[in-house]
Amino acid sequence: MENQKRQDYDMMSPMNSAQIKMWTQGVPVESEAREQLLNTAKMPFIFKHLAVMPDVHLGKGSTIGSVIPTRGAIIPAAVGVDIGCGMIAVRTSLVASDLPDNLSGLRSATERAVPYGRSVSRSKHDKGSWENPPETVKAHWATLAPRFQHLTDKYPQFLKTNHYQHLGTLGTGNHFIEICLDEVDRVWVMLHSGSRGIGNAISSLFIQLAQKDMQQHIANLPDHNLAYFEEGSLHFDDYMEAVSWAQDFARHNREVMMSHTLAALSRIVTKPFTTHQEAVNCHHNYVQRETHFGESVLITRKGAVSAQKGQMGIIPGSMGAKSFIMRGLGNEESFCSCSHGAGRTMSRTAAKKRFTVADQIQATEHVECRKDSDVIDEIPMAYKDIDKVMAAQSSLVEIVHTLRQVVCVKG
Repeated sequence: MENQKRQDYDMMSPMNSAQIKMWTQGVPVESEAREQLLNTAKMPFIFKHLAVMPDVHLGKGSTIGSVIPTRGAIIPAAVGVDIGCGMIAVRTSLVASDLPDNLSGLRSATERAVPYGRSVSRSKHDKGSWENPPETVKAHWATLAPRFQHLTDKYPQFLKTNHYQHLGTLGTGNHFIEICLDEVDRVWVMLHSGSRGIGNAISSLFIQLAQKDMQQHIANLPDHNLAYFEEGSLHFDDYMEAVSWAQDFARHNREVMMSHTLAALSRIVTKPFTTHQEAVNCHHNYVQRETHFGESVLITRKGAVSAQKGQMGIIPGSMGAKSFIMRGLGNEESFCSCSHGAGRTMSRTAAKKRFTVADQIQATEHVECRKDSDVIDEIPMAYKDIDKVMAAQSSLVEIVHTLRQVVCVKG
């Protein structure tokens, strides 16, 4: 049995460091990401080993696509700047033939229903936020407001961020809203976003505070972005409180967007339909306390999804590629985790230099989506092959549904 287990993953065993177990067979791993993994493994509070997912790639401080178990400390940069970023998917009772032949109207309706993108100047409202938040936003904010006030009593600078105005908005980059079809042509709605401006502000502040708290020792760290808070310290407790709130904000953010997207769908498709939320509203940039190998530890999933035995989740492919609704297998060696997507093979800058709008049009010819220079960095060829990523983690998850997008809204 032990020999069989060892065939599931590759090993890196750096001297005087924690082990690194990698579910990356058959997918490329950049040398810079390997170096970053080695740096993270040197931290003295890593519990057991790092678990590395097949979508692993270079990140800030530590790699995206990694599971970092710790005892007695937390690394804010390992959690990431988009706290609580994640996915939600809903299956509807509609089928492909219920959708209009021309899907541009459905994309336009979705773009009107959910603020997306970003356009900020001193004289113009940011198109990616609400100018007058609707009642659904107000209702969700009411559940978040009391804890936010407690947070801002300690850190009043958060009052000046986009928080209430960003609840129920998409953002930019790899965030998306998609209308998809599964293997039997049932219609799904799937979207990806996180804690928006307030999550970024929380993360940025606490990364700075960790570096300031460690200023006498930061030169000894393998990377200054691995600055950490020790458990029991003032900033540790404040960070855990703030990150928990931001994760809840992200969950509410996805719920609001989903309700608005479904409403837009019902305006275009007049046939009545029901919804079935088969996949959980799941984070893939977050930290929480869990029990593994008989011990209570902090699990940071930076670009990774919880895959407890029987737990449903979502692994999206790139823009123009398939996505998967999966069920976790509860593989303890991975701390019951799996990848959060395909994973980039090149930076956004490199993608924009290498590919053209014509390449983008060809790669997304089957999808109603933007096809302009501003989304070239999200071209499918900038990501790993999602089929190979899924094959590499066959011991972590089983595929329940395979989705292909027909409409994609990008920020």
